[in-house]
Amino acid sequence: MKIACLAGDGIGPEIMAEAKKVLAALDLPDIETADADVGGAAYKAHGHPLPPETLALCKASDAILFGAVGDPSCDNLERHLRPEQAILGLRQALTLFANLRPATMFPGLEDMSALRPEVAREIDLLIVRELNGDVYFGEKAIRTLDDGRRQGFDFMSYAEDEVRRIAHVAFRAAQGRDKRLCSVDKANVLETSQLWRDVVIETSAEYPDVELSHMYVDNAAMQLVRNPGQFDVVVTGNLFGDILSDQASMCVGSIGLLASASLGEAQTDFGTFGLYEPIHGSAPDIAGTGKANPMAMILSLAMLLRHSLGLEAQAQQVEAAVAKALEAGVKGADLGGGAGTAEIGDAIVDLL
Repeated sequence: MKIACLAGDGIGPEIMAEAKKVLAALDLPDIETADADVGGAAYKAHGHPLPPETLALCKASDAILFGAVGDPSCDNLERHLRPEQAILGLRQALTLFANLRPATMFPGLEDMSALRPEVAREIDLLIVRELNGDVYFGEKAIRTLDDGRRQGFDFMSYAEDEVRRIAHVAFRAAQGRDKRLCSVDKANVLETSQLWRDVVIETSAEYPDVELSHMYVDNAAMQLVRNPGQFDVVVTGNLFGDILSDQASMCVGSIGLLASASLGEAQTDFGTFGLYEPIHGSAPDIAGTGKANPMAMILSLAMLLRHSLGLEAQAQQVEAAVAKALEAGVKGADLGGGAGTAEIGDAIVDLL
């Protein structure tokens, strides 16, 4: 089993080191890791945020563990050379079309949420976001109209096969949870969303054990803060999923605790090929200070073990160790504690 480790920029190398420490503590003899540059670090070393050798390593691996990209010193580069283009390039080149982002309230952290504790403690949901379509990849430009005014446009579209494959991922995820799936769209306004809804309904015939509901995206945003406990699995498009998944992260109190998986159709000998990363950014303001919380990175490792390597027992071990560390009061600055990056990693290793 081969894992490509792309630490990236900012706090990426620090949190990657703790994830590797946890992986080593599991003592799995058949796993090897290989490092490669990505993001701003890759641009400075190779002249591109996603060098050919990095992409080649990823294609030759069973999974990718990804730290973070983003470097303020690269902000004035041409768009295709900026660090953030690396993650978009990986999604496109590796057909990583399904983003899984769980949001679960850890016991004892309810007061960290912006919601009332009795509302926050009910949060246990999974957002399944389509990654390869929508306005992010459609035709886009700024043009000048005949009367001299500038006009920007972004083309939103989904083909039915693109909707169907993400719907299958979401229905299967719901089967492994509470068997409830809410599809979020804007079908009352957008034809793209009407097709989305039609295809999701058609696909539901293959999953009679899953209860399907639909919700407009504006209502879904409201319901996430009003009654997040009503959701089990949410499936939605690229643009809406980008917004709602970040909103869900704040509902649980800290993005330092939230992991994500980006999966494709490719299967390895052990599971589904995917890229796993914490949802927070590179946090350059605290890079090198030892203040970064590595828990989201470590929980991303747990998702990698589960989905790409088929190691469910080990994934549960890691998740349980993180929960126990929090219960024991091992908290980073983002959670109001004083534990440093390495201290948090060591505590989780000790609990393993």
